[in-house]
Amino acid sequence: MASKNGIIHIYASHNDTIILLTDITGAETIAKCSGGIVVKAQHKEASPYAAMKVAEVVAQKAREKGISEVEVRVRGQGGLRSKSPGPGAEAAIRMLTRMGMRIRTIENVTPVPHDGCRKRKRDRGKKH
Repeated sequence: MASKNGIIHIYASHNDTIILLTDITGAETIAKCSGGIVVKAQHKEASPYAAMKVAEVVAQKAREKGISEVEVRVRGQGGLRSKSPGPGAEAAIRMLTRMGMRIRTIENVTPVPHDGCRKRKRDRGKKH
């Protein structure tokens, strides 16, 4: 039996971690989970521990559907906000491999503005 493929989208901001599993086209959602589902305290939603638990839930659902090989797409907040993914991204990827998922590629898909909107005042900085 050939292993089925899927795409795991990891959105890791500094406030939450959301993981979404789709089919290879990205059109059909197979499983999704977020930090708020697995931890009770709101300030822990973005923690590496919460991300590991979220990845565990998604990997379990993927195994039930017969998906074993995945592409991972990591996304930070992007735009005018932080371009770097939050603390949960690395922990989530580590947990996926630990759960037996074969990761084919890891790609950063954080949206970067091509000089679009003006940044807020405190982020514009002084030019010396």
